[in-house]
Amino acid sequence: MSESSREQLLNELRWKKLPVLNDGFVSLVDCMGDDGSVVQAARVSYGEGTRKVSDDRQLIRYLLRHAHTTPFEMVELKFLVRVPMDCWRQWIRHRTASINEYSTRYSLAIDSMQTTEPAEWRTQAAMNRQGSGEPLSEEFGAVMTKAEEELQTFARRIYQERLDAGIAREQARKDLPLSTYTEAYWKIDLHNLLHFIALRMDPHAQEEIRRYALAIGEQIIAPLFPLVWEAFLDYRVLALRLTRLEIGVVQRLSSLGGIPADHASFMIAQDPTWESMTRCRERDECRDKLISLGLVRSDSAG
Repeated sequence: MSESSREQLLNELRWKKLPVLNDGFVSLVDCMGDDGSVVQAARVSYGEGTRKVSDDRQLIRYLLRHAHTTPFEMVELKFLVRVPMDCWRQWIRHRTASINEYSTRYSLAIDSMQTTEPAEWRTQAAMNRQGSGEPLSEEFGAVMTKAEEELQTFARRIYQERLDAGIAREQARKDLPLSTYTEAYWKIDLHNLLHFIALRMDPHAQEEIRRYALAIGEQIIAPLFPLVWEAFLDYRVLALRLTRLEIGVVQRLSSLGGIPADHASFMIAQDPTWESMTRCRERDECRDKLISLGLVRSDSAG
């Protein structure tokens, strides 16, 4: 991408509010650096008189493939985000950023709350204590959405009545629901931003924060850093990591023959530390990986 083309793209993205959820958004405020900045930071290690390193794409791919993260820290991005408070609690657990959040002690709380469409209500996951399961029926979801609207309207009315009565903002806000939107400036380097995106874009992440990660990754990082994004997808998002125990399972399956293996063969090849467990998440994760690799049949009894 030429310098003029990138500058034009950057100008188009700056302050553009990319919608997320019913009233949230992510907006790029500023960006310091590009793919070339990562390459430049890496090549400074070589100094003058050393052999020429590979081209930009190959070097970026090498850096990500081998987890050489420092060159990616040379690039910084600043965002303005509007996000529900419950998502924001997850967001700020990524403590490698600089944050300045909207203050409801100083200003009135944002008059907007995240709402849920009837088709968006989810059951609790049976095997994951912090995750969602299958969607509920839209008919039942409509009942939940109506109750949500009533609760949010009531909470906002009580908040306003407290303010009108002269109660301090810092106290009047205390019963506002976690669905209330907040806004914040969020500045972070590219290495830590990619880590945030990888974790929050994962299918196991909460759906609401996943939408924010997708918006940042696909609509901002991908066009501004095409070489980094390509390598990030190849070596982080779409890659598969095998542990020592899982490699042992693959080796034992190979010695048994009959690939793709059935469930009985997989159970024979499992790591000895899993054998006594009726339920073992590590074993289930291993089996899922081997199914994706075509080493175990997905239709085998489990």
